[in-house]
Amino acid sequence: MGSPSTSLATRRPDLESSFEYDLAMDDAGFIATEVLPVVDVQSTAGHFGKISIEQLLFQGETRRAPGSGYNRGSWNFEPATYITEEHGWEEPVDDHEAADYAEYFDIEAISTMRAFSAVLRNAEKRAADAVFNPTTWTGAALTTVITHEWDDAANAVPITDVEAAVADIYAGSGMWANALIINRKVFRNLRNSAQIIGRIESGGSGSASKATDVTVEMLKAVFDLEHIIVAGASRNSANEGQAATPTQIWSDEYAMVCRVSGSADMRDPCIGRTFHWSQDGSQVGGTVETYREESIRGNVVRVRHQVGETILYPQAGHLLSNVTT
Repeated sequence: MGSPSTSLATRRPDLESSFEYDLAMDDAGFIATEVLPVVDVQSTAGHFGKISIEQLLFQGETRRAPGSGYNRGSWNFEPATYITEEHGWEEPVDDHEAADYAEYFDIEAISTMRAFSAVLRNAEKRAADAVFNPTTWTGAALTTVITHEWDDAANAVPITDVEAAVADIYAGSGMWANALIINRKVFRNLRNSAQIIGRIESGGSGSASKATDVTVEMLKAVFDLEHIIVAGASRNSANEGQAATPTQIWSDEYAMVCRVSGSADMRDPCIGRTFHWSQDGSQVGGTVETYREESIRGNVVRVRHQVGETILYPQAGHLLSNVTT
């Protein structure tokens, strides 16, 4: 039996409101749209002009002699493309089960949460695969294999590693990095680093004699970066029917030093963006719909969105590998 058309489905803002997108993303450790900020587009796929690194750094002669005109410039754009794809998940809500368990929990709300989880974990994995990508970031200018892994508390030099990456980004793009992207395991390892604890204490930022004393705000000061973005989301990497194998979506093998943007302005260069097409009712965090399916004597909850994660400026990032033993 084919799925019904969207016209037969009913939008459910009440179920959407039960899932506070920003809060839930933060609590679950989802960072995809912070790393790759959202841009709304009018077509599912298209071409656009990307300002070249050369144009971003352009400096023309501005001197004007009396009686002469002013020098003029024009922007040159590099051709770039984006593609969005629809992603969604459905959860059936059996009438009998809904009535049977009504005393204990709202099965429709639970089904909605499961559908949201499926959609957002997949979006998170696509972003992680795009950013922690040694195929995109290759060569000495774009990637470095760390000598002392960051879980080697006594010998690791994460401040030195990050500072070298910041310098490489500036040398290649003229942009200053403003972010370090790591997963929660790497964050916990950094808290034990002798180099970091020493810098915090010598800099007068407070006592850091214990790892638990080290906060994200302290790391921002230590690395001189505006953002320390810590990914915490996990997924089950085992096949269906096998025992669960929890795995962090963002690998502890990598750390990304890069420039991210806090706006949807395409003139603000950054490592990449999430293109979102909303013309078919999509919302970034997921649109919730329900429809009736009599063959199962129940309702079906669907969560969907249409997005495309795109790396725009590899030069705005430097990938560190061999971060964890």
